[in-house]
Amino acid sequence: MSDYARLRSEWTARTLAPHEGKEAPRTRVPALAGHADAAPLYGPDDLEAMGFDPVRDLGVPGRPPFTRGVQPNMHRGRLWTMRQYAGFGTAKESNERYTYLLSQGQTGLSVAFDLPTQMGRDSDDARARGEVGRVGVAIDSIEDMRTLLKGLPLDKISTSMTINATAAVLLCLYVAVAEEQGVARSALRGTIQNDILKEYVARGTYIHPPRPSLRLITDTFAWCAREVPKWNTISISGYHIREAGADAAQELAFTLADGIAYVRAAIDAGLDVDTFGAQLSFFFNVHNNLIEEIAKFRAARRMWSSIMQERFGAKTDRARALRFHCLTAGMTLTAQQPLVNIARVTVQTLAAVLGGCQSLHTNSLDEALGLPTSEAVTIALRTQQVVAHESGVADFVDALAGSYAVETLTTRLEKQATEYLARIDEMGGMVAAIEQGYPQREIQRTAYEYQLEVERKQRIVVGVNS
Repeated sequence: MSDYARLRSEWTARTLAPHEGKEAPRTRVPALAGHADAAPLYGPDDLEAMGFDPVRDLGVPGRPPFTRGVQPNMHRGRLWTMRQYAGFGTAKESNERYTYLLSQGQTGLSVAFDLPTQMGRDSDDARARGEVGRVGVAIDSIEDMRTLLKGLPLDKISTSMTINATAAVLLCLYVAVAEEQGVARSALRGTIQNDILKEYVARGTYIHPPRPSLRLITDTFAWCAREVPKWNTISISGYHIREAGADAAQELAFTLADGIAYVRAAIDAGLDVDTFGAQLSFFFNVHNNLIEEIAKFRAARRMWSSIMQERFGAKTDRARALRFHCLTAGMTLTAQQPLVNIARVTVQTLAAVLGGCQSLHTNSLDEALGLPTSEAVTIALRTQQVVAHESGVADFVDALAGSYAVETLTTRLEKQATEYLARIDEMGGMVAAIEQGYPQREIQRTAYEYQLEVERKQRIVVGVNS
């Protein structure tokens, strides 16, 4: 036993226990992934027990294992891209919102499409009735895309498009309109989500079965590598997995499992891992537990670097580096006392920035009630700007590295996610696991447990059950 371990043992018995005898700890459910409660104190003995090696497990920013960030100077050099996810009914209405957001300091577009567009249905399709323009913009033709992008500086901004089953079609329309505006396709920057596997697990906007869908995705990888080399060909998404009810470890594991399936499919199609691997990006949720969320992002980078090198033989740092976008957690927003959502989004913004995100969307306070108003979306954007320019956290690279709690949770989440990946490997990979319903069942179980905790007031949601 180390000197510190002996000190903590003595403290627990002689100092903590008598104090808690007079003032008991708050009764609460375990807040962390895997229902492992936070310890009252973390110290160097926790890291020693895990075999923590700062050279191996931390390294330095901009180099493998990328635990500390994918750029050497992170936000000290360039702030994250500030996006606000938006799509309103018609292309004209959405264009007006994008123009407004850019005038307010947003630095990238994030396009939401309505469900018929996501499902490959025209707006006049009978099965689109009641859904046209409700959760995003309706795009039926290149004329709609022209209207959507009218007057926007496509040569100066990057555009993220949340589109999956029809991703290749929407990307083609975007490229065509950009070229009409005189912007070369080789200069275009942005991302298509193009992540079909999470649709079967958590979201449901798929058209084709999983295995044929993978062919469409790998074909898009190949085309983008030749034609739009600055474009991110996929945004492997844990966001919707978390929104469906997964905990942090499940979000991490199932997202990386999807990524493994895409990389394997691309290699099997004859693509070079160091070429297409450099165009992969990820998309994570960010919840209220500040320390756990920061640890999740750090664990994701470390795990992906190892996966790309050890499983797939990636040689370049660019192919091993996990770059990610964050969206604050829509499912944490409440219709009751909606102004409290500003505080939730602020905590989540800090977690994303301290966790090393490359771009970020912050939800608006009124999104539990409807599409955000101009005032609400401005406050959401201002939240990012205050964190960027006034909080000081952007002046440090991986500011919380070396924190006993952060490093312990980073390693714990990596361990839990690795155990999930081993089970998925035993099933034959993520596609086979989805076909067997494994991730779906795990998410449903966790979501049910979470809801029970809220209803029993074991988990406090301010303004809702307390």
